Amino acid sequence: MKNILIVLAFLTFGFVNSQVLDPVKWSTSVEKLSDTEYNLITTAKIDSGWHLYSQTVPEGGPIATTFIYDNSEETFTLKGNTIEEAGHTIEDPVFEMEIKFFEGEAKFIQKINVSKPTPTLLGFVEFMVCDDTRCLPPTEIELEFHLEENTASAASASKASDASTGVEKAVKNTSDSASNTGLLSIFFIAFLSGFAALLTPCVFPMIPMTVSFFTKQSKNKAAGIKNAIIYGVSIIVIYVLLGSAVTGIFGASALNALSTNVWFNVIFFVLLVVFAVSFLGAFEIVLPNSWANKVDSQADRGGLVGIFFMALALAIVSFSCTGPIVGTLLVESASKGGIAPIIGMFGFSLAIALPFALFAAFPGWLNSLPKSGGWLNTVKVVLGFLELALAFKFLSNADLVLQLHILEREVFVAIWIAVFGTLAFYLFGKIQLPHDSPLPYISVGRLSLGLIVLSFTIYMIPGLWGAPLNIISAFPPPQEYSESPYGVGFSKLGSGGSASTHGDLPGGAHLLAPHDIIAFDDYDTGLAYAKKVGKPVLLDFTGWACVNCRKMEQNVWPEPAVLNILKNDVVLISLYVDDKRELESDEIVASQLKPGKKLKYIGQKWSEMQTIKYKSNSQPFYVIIDHNEEKLVDPVGYTPDVDTYHAWLEEGVNKF
Repeated sequence: MKNILIVLAFLTFGFVNSQVLDPVKWSTSVEKLSDTEYNLITTAKIDSGWHLYSQTVPEGGPIATTFIYDNSEETFTLKGNTIEEAGHTIEDPVFEMEIKFFEGEAKFIQKINVSKPTPTLLGFVEFMVCDDTRCLPPTEIELEFHLEENTASAASASKASDASTGVEKAVKNTSDSASNTGLLSIFFIAFLSGFAALLTPCVFPMIPMTVSFFTKQSKNKAAGIKNAIIYGVSIIVIYVLLGSAVTGIFGASALNALSTNVWFNVIFFVLLVVFAVSFLGAFEIVLPNSWANKVDSQADRGGLVGIFFMALALAIVSFSCTGPIVGTLLVESASKGGIAPIIGMFGFSLAIALPFALFAAFPGWLNSLPKSGGWLNTVKVVLGFLELALAFKFLSNADLVLQLHILEREVFVAIWIAVFGTLAFYLFGKIQLPHDSPLPYISVGRLSLGLIVLSFTIYMIPGLWGAPLNIISAFPPPQEYSESPYGVGFSKLGSGGSASTHGDLPGGAHLLAPHDIIAFDDYDTGLAYAKKVGKPVLLDFTGWACVNCRKMEQNVWPEPAVLNILKNDVVLISLYVDDKRELESDEIVASQLKPGKKLKYIGQKWSEMQTIKYKSNSQPFYVIIDHNEEKLVDPVGYTPDVDTYHAWLEEGVNKF
């Protein structure tokens, strides 16, 4: 079981998934009140993380939801206005004003009085949806109400909604798959983290004690197994409720902004450093003793209630070990948004709960468990080093978004080399920390883990000299975000492609290190150059804090077939949607998506362009266009398969 930590050392996290956005599905139904009176009910199913705004919004805010009912043949009369649900009223972070909105599901009811028999009524709804960082263009959907059937008629609305996206179905399927993969990765990482938590000194000794309690106190083996299973289920319920609370308190939509929000990333960095220092033995994070005492008193009640409070007592007593792990998981899953915190807590608690049920069913297995000892503290220390390394990823996100160039690639890699190098020395017994037991010899397991960590440390060293470090490509800043893009102590003039030296670069372009791809970061400049050299344009909507963007740039783009196209057959324009640099005064214009607001930052300009022209706001997002700015092929998002991405590039170039 201790070897599970080997896997944890090499896990990578995804922060931004490619996504084509179609966040609202509309359906209709009819409620018959009398022979002439009906309620026309319109239901909006809203994807997690998105807001649908009220019918009444302040001036300068988003587009209000508006209903129009077609009464051209004068078959009915409206009875009052369209009624909406209570919704939520908050200080909206996008429009910076108090606005009422709906999330999850919203119902709108219009009462009518029918004067002429009619089977179907038509209507329209105009609406606008936003999350905490972006908005989609206002959309109008046709609604169909079937008075005879009095049932929902979602087909026509769904069809119209699909048409409004302007994005092909095949691309959307890819997006849905990527989203599911992100949740699966959260579950898998949380599940492994739960097993790691089992190996801490706060939890591991509880396994034989708890199982023995159930087997001895129960009337028979079957009853003991049943009670242990209930105990395990109670553990899962407790942690899932914690994940639900995080989502409920902060709001699913607010969590979506965390991956690029500077202050959240800085706060997460500080939190993970505190967790790491706690695991290293400087102090313990504990909950008040009064909580544990109150819960213990309830655990004596017996029955289902008593078992539940026993599980709650375990969660409180073990908090000094599990708290930092749970906190880290919540931080990571919160950056995913939506139900990710719930999925994360389910995976974590499932791993905690399974051993209790299994060992209760097969008590003989307890004899195979290793005895408690100093190795349990070693597990805590290893987790502390891992959390310390992960913390710098969040600090790096903030540095990238602000373009401060403080934590550049060489500095980041050097920090990781220092962290994992120190961990290797610790595992080899050369360093002792508080709470460590005397180490007369190194066990085979500890030696093996130490060798793996040392190998990983040595693997990272060439990264200081320009090595791509593909295993950890999701963590460090991109290679061009460094003091020496081609490696420490090495300066290289351009090679290959259309320019052989820096002096040959066209105005407004730069070389994307280390592969010397000519790239522009301004749309108009890049398009003008493409017209001059007679090549199609590859638009790369990207982000400084976009992990999947880095994976594409470091794992897919360097492949010879792909690299040849990027260097010779297209003009690359990389538009960073999270670029927080301010626009020049003559570039500040009114936002088309947020009436009354002006675009302040470079990233807002590119984000709004992507939303309006391509109806997508997620990164990476790739578009191949001609000189008339028309799409040559359907855009794609995150495409880790090299052959698929190369075929897409080739198709676009051939159609030019």
